[in-house]
Amino acid sequence: MTHVRRTVGSGSPLEPQIGFSRAVRSGSYVAVAGTAPIGDDGSTVGPGDVHAQTVRCLDIAERALREAGASLADVVRTRVMLTDVTRWEEAARAHGERFASVRPATTFVEVSRFIDPEWLVEVELDAVTAAQEAPGPADLGGVTS
Repeated sequence: MTHVRRTVGSGSPLEPQIGFSRAVRSGSYVAVAGTAPIGDDGSTVGPGDVHAQTVRCLDIAERALREAGASLADVVRTRVMLTDVTRWEEAARAHGERFASVRPATTFVEVSRFIDPEWLVEVELDAVTAAQEAPGPADLGGVTS
């Protein structure tokens, strides 16, 4: 079987500038990049509210998973990065709302800051699906958007 690599974009104008994708699927593995609490209008969702920002990060990450042919049930690892790790319980509550039955390997870490100082949290996800995607016409080149 041909090994398929597919990228998923979020529409961010930074993706081509920086050279990144919201998510990448390679065979049955899906990686979702660090996801910030950015609203559809480009503003920060929930300024000052770690729980609301974590919910928004997970919403964006879940959408990327679906576009890559995976779901929250396929998630095997999460990374929750906080600018103030003493507020981990606020992020953990949002994480538990999505992953109580999935229970992926999870790490909470403190970082000094993010690109936007209003962002209090970012989330990364890794998932493994039961089967590889069959290559479609757009996948024959190995990379699609």
